[in-house]
Amino acid sequence: MQRQASKKADYASIRGFRNRTLLSDKIANGFARLFLISIRVTDTMAKTSLDKSKIKFLLLEGVHQTAVDTLKAAGYTNIEYHAGSLPEEQLKEAVADAHFIGLRSRTQLTAEVFSHAHKLVAVGCFCIGTNQVDLNAAMEMGVAVFNAPYSNTRSVAELVLAEAILLLRGIPEKNAACHEGGWMKSATNSYEIRGKKLGIIGYGSIGTQLSVLAESLGMKVYFYDVVTKLPLGNATQVGSLTELLGMADIVTLHVPETAATKWMMGEAEIRAIKQGGILINAARGTVVDIDALAAALRDKHLNGAAIDVFPVEPRANGDEFISPLREFQNCILTPHIGGSTMEAQANIGLEVAEKLVRYSDNGTSITSVNFPEVALPSHPGKHRLLHIHENVPGVMSEINSVFAANGINICGQFLQTNEKVGYVVVDVDADNSDLAFEKILQVKGTIRVRVLF
Repeated sequence: MQRQASKKADYASIRGFRNRTLLSDKIANGFARLFLISIRVTDTMAKTSLDKSKIKFLLLEGVHQTAVDTLKAAGYTNIEYHAGSLPEEQLKEAVADAHFIGLRSRTQLTAEVFSHAHKLVAVGCFCIGTNQVDLNAAMEMGVAVFNAPYSNTRSVAELVLAEAILLLRGIPEKNAACHEGGWMKSATNSYEIRGKKLGIIGYGSIGTQLSVLAESLGMKVYFYDVVTKLPLGNATQVGSLTELLGMADIVTLHVPETAATKWMMGEAEIRAIKQGGILINAARGTVVDIDALAAALRDKHLNGAAIDVFPVEPRANGDEFISPLREFQNCILTPHIGGSTMEAQANIGLEVAEKLVRYSDNGTSITSVNFPEVALPSHPGKHRLLHIHENVPGVMSEINSVFAANGINICGQFLQTNEKVGYVVVDVDADNSDLAFEKILQVKGTIRVRVLF
């Protein structure tokens, strides 16, 4: 049978279509091989192999060179690299033949964009946040999404601590005055950070790092989190957000973007901060009501603020930044650079690229943000099948029944599910892998299958 699948059909999900196309990855002697399997109900299979040099990685927004180096060291050389993000129409064209996509925070992978990414296996977010990716659309296509939740925590924590010191000393206003030829030599409203109360909202990887750094400078650290956390050092967890806001000299936000955190710092919450307090947001742009913050700065309820993330941000350097906070000299504004240090970007490049390589090479989905987490130890001499399916009753029973009926021995198996999909990794005898692959494709509810050896 001649290869009939169009680019649009490549990597299509099995959803009961008569003409079905899937991708399988085979790894032999250090080379990954991608096999395009086009199946008709009455036809035999034809295979077209692709080695690692033909597995395309689309890297956007100038991800660090460590990512490129890591991919090349693993044998992946087909890398399309862009220093910036792409307009939507150009992005749709670029993703059409990409197997892996790497991006940062500007590129928006919407359901519409995913509908053009028929070969896509996984997405790597070279940052902490993943709100720029439609995670449900990716999951329904059988596309795993990875990020770097820890690699830039030190950078963000250092920036927040530096901003706290600068704001307590009134440095932003004094700096602006000097640049305009003024001279503001005064100790009025200028304070040491030692002994001040730091209120951390969100005691995760960044919040805890900040907690340790702040305490080393003599700050009294309090934190609020929706779950009970073990405090580091002498930090103290408080029982409510209102309690934290009323006691802290400096309030800093370190929460993810969720339905619960969207606009969590509205007018009422900002007014609950003690008179003369400081608010810092290096979390997500939708966490703070910017207009309410501007009002609190204007009437001097707050002595200062530092904002690194915004509800709407310029698409590229050089585009105008518009915000009501621009009028305040006591508000430090930074262009979403909390994690933008050379050290952090190098670490992120390495971390995310390694996750993509592991997923491509052996199906390991550990730390995926939208996918069941699976890692099955390798079994030398065996072939590995990766089966992604709808999370409905009976799929695993059917898979195992098919294997039993065809005399296919299972050497290792690991299944995990989430609310929508199941992901099972199965190692079988090498002599049976082709038959296993053919049979497992026919299981009802299958989204995608790959085979590795």
